[in-house]
Amino acid sequence: MSRRIVVSVIASLSAVALFGVAEYTHAATATTTFNVRIQITAACDISTTAPTDVNFGSHPSTATNVDNQGALNVNCTPSSPYTIALDNGQNGIDANSRKMSNGTVLVPYQLYRAATRTAADIWGSTTGTGGNVFAGSGTGASVPLPVYGRVPSTNFAVGSYADVITATITY
Repeated sequence: MSRRIVVSVIASLSAVALFGVAEYTHAATATTTFNVRIQITAACDISTTAPTDVNFGSHPSTATNVDNQGALNVNCTPSSPYTIALDNGQNGIDANSRKMSNGTVLVPYQLYRAATRTAADIWGSTTGTGGNVFAGSGTGASVPLPVYGRVPSTNFAVGSYADVITATITY
């Protein structure tokens, strides 16, 4: 064999050997999968943003049906149902007999879920059939809910009268 052919064969064999080695030097790979999870639970709040008081202001003792409103600020998980109950205050025996006091003198008033202020709109703490709580669904943002109030008559002794209502949210 000529030397030229021998060199050519050796070069060809070297190239084949190099490519063959290159094929076997690739890194091996493997794959797997995993889950990513979260469980979100409902949350509601009515105390982060303070409520607006129902302040009837100052009126003569001859006034009737004195109306005003306040608001509760509710922030609940989107689409999460909730109810809000209002208690009887410090001087009422039920939602229909709320009274503001100045010593032993009591002035009746009422709180309502709607501006129409009808007997069916009285806001109380009874749940279930015939309930008088406010029912809503969360939006994920703080939402003001009006609390409508009425003093049917101011024919009472001169003075400042007050009561405290506790609002309870259930979700």
